[in-house]
Amino acid sequence: MAHIDKNQPLGGNEMPRFGGPATMMRLPYHTTAEGLGACFVGIPLDIGTSNRSGTRHGPRQIRAESCMLRPYNMATGAAPFDCLQVADIGDIAINTFDLKKTVDIITDAYGRILQNPCIPLTLGGDHTLTYPILRAMRKKHGKVALIHVDAHADTNDEMFGEKIAHGTPFRRAFEDDLLDCSKVFQIGLRGTGYSKDDFNWSRDRGFTVIQAEECWGKSMKPLMADIRERIGDSPVYLSYDIDSLDPAFAPGTGTVEIGGLSVWQGLEIIRGCSGLNLVGCDLVEVSPPYDPSGNTALIGANLLYEMLCVLPGVVSRDPT
Repeated sequence: MAHIDKNQPLGGNEMPRFGGPATMMRLPYHTTAEGLGACFVGIPLDIGTSNRSGTRHGPRQIRAESCMLRPYNMATGAAPFDCLQVADIGDIAINTFDLKKTVDIITDAYGRILQNPCIPLTLGGDHTLTYPILRAMRKKHGKVALIHVDAHADTNDEMFGEKIAHGTPFRRAFEDDLLDCSKVFQIGLRGTGYSKDDFNWSRDRGFTVIQAEECWGKSMKPLMADIRERIGDSPVYLSYDIDSLDPAFAPGTGTVEIGGLSVWQGLEIIRGCSGLNLVGCDLVEVSPPYDPSGNTALIGANLLYEMLCVLPGVVSRDPT
């Protein structure tokens, strides 16, 4: 039974799916995270991209496609809106002409969110945004474990001479001592490189790298059971780049690589986070101009909902 004191998504029988508020799952809009257990927040950012831009439109399109979602998870039994007070708190007002200033804007904004006992679920936006979020997480939680699902390691030192870009966030996070390196997992890395050592920077810092080829034709349940055991009760952040999925499923992104994960593997990864001490999640790199069907954004909306379903405090069945 739904708790009447908690926000519920606007249902398709109450309002046609093409109507209603333009919020995530057509939830109520709140101006702050006060009083919330979890919140959806957008970062309409693409000035950190290196190839195809358009992720500034990601949060809006993800919200638009999220009208298809319903509150109860039929696979896991999770009913997150009965367990947590959830709302959409809108977008971070970035400086679209200055990426370095935007990084500080994002850190400050998440610092304010984290003054509340609220877990932020971020709608991206390019992957640059994870670095300033992790800076804010460090101030509240200390160093965090990280589950990073992506086609790319995003550990470049520079891109075109710049230290801040969507290919550098986890190099900067390492340098700023934001990560518990023995509990960092990068899943789905693949594609061509500049040298045979491209993924070894991560390995040399203690990260665990699971390349996409290791995932082909397999369930992710055993991997996630091992990751849960290794992370234990440490605070953990989940960063999910939509380009981790094969472009057959998610073409609407900026830096596509063939041979990626399937949608059902993506679901297994996120559902396999149930029981972890998740302190924040993001879904990044949805670029709507490259998928006019809206399917990439629809997948993004579903994955964000699945993240909500595995947050601490949400009751579900055993994901294994």
